Amino acid sequence: MADDHPKVPDPMDPDRMVSTKAANRPFLGYSEYRTRREKEHAAWLQRKKEREEKLAKGEEVGPDEPDPTEEPEVGCLGLLKFILYAILFVLLAGKFITGSFLWEQELPNLRKLIPVGACLQPDDGEPFIHLPPDSLQTNQRLFSEGMLTTFDGTNDLKPVYIAIDGDVYDVSPSRLTYGPGGPYHMLAGRDAARAFGTGCFATHLTHDLRGLGEDELRGVENWKLFYAEHKKYVKVGRVSHPPIDPSSPIPEHCDPKKAKAARSPEQVESIKHGIKHGHDEL
Repeated sequence: MADDHPKVPDPMDPDRMVSTKAANRPFLGYSEYRTRREKEHAAWLQRKKEREEKLAKGEEVGPDEPDPTEEPEVGCLGLLKFILYAILFVLLAGKFITGSFLWEQELPNLRKLIPVGACLQPDDGEPFIHLPPDSLQTNQRLFSEGMLTTFDGTNDLKPVYIAIDGDVYDVSPSRLTYGPGGPYHMLAGRDAARAFGTGCFATHLTHDLRGLGEDELRGVENWKLFYAEHKKYVKVGRVSHPPIDPSSPIPEHCDPKKAKAARSPEQVESIKHGIKHGHDEL
């Protein structure tokens, strides 16, 4: 079959003519593109050379011109940069939204992968030093109040944590006591330090210790010592509380006598005025 398509010089061999038929067009188009880019690059090199010569003579020149033929950054390096920026964005968004770079998620405890009783060989040639397990493994971490509430025992896949005056303890060995349906479930997943001092487990489930008496504060310390020295409970970290507004009201004691004794003269007068005002309305 005769080829009626126009013929052009072969980009690879100028002395040879090739047809412009459809099968050859991709190759011819790419060759034309490459030739054009080579000319642009050569022109850029010439302008760059002239600029450097002017600089050597002390003449004023414009800003350095980038190579117009330089290919944009692609491949593995570009992909790695994109992943890095994406991770950075996610971490900053988590800090802004939840207050935690990890969106209040738990990191795996990599120390648990270190064999218990691991050995280290010092540089001085002394015998191996056997490190105790406690020096290798620790779960100390900082909790937000929101994160701590997820450890209230309602999720069987998570341990049960309680907090007292900022210290967080794993009380999972007593899940029947602190878990759902247990007598002290109200303490799980929160810092109820005030209730430990006052005994008001229905109304004082807060870390606010303002206004407590000396005996009540001593009671909180005794409970802190109880959990710190308990054989089954382990301290796992601290909980970060937002600052308490000094002008906010102090929780009232559940015992009416103690509540009355703790009221300031201004509070007593305010209550009396409220009662009198109510009687007047009746």
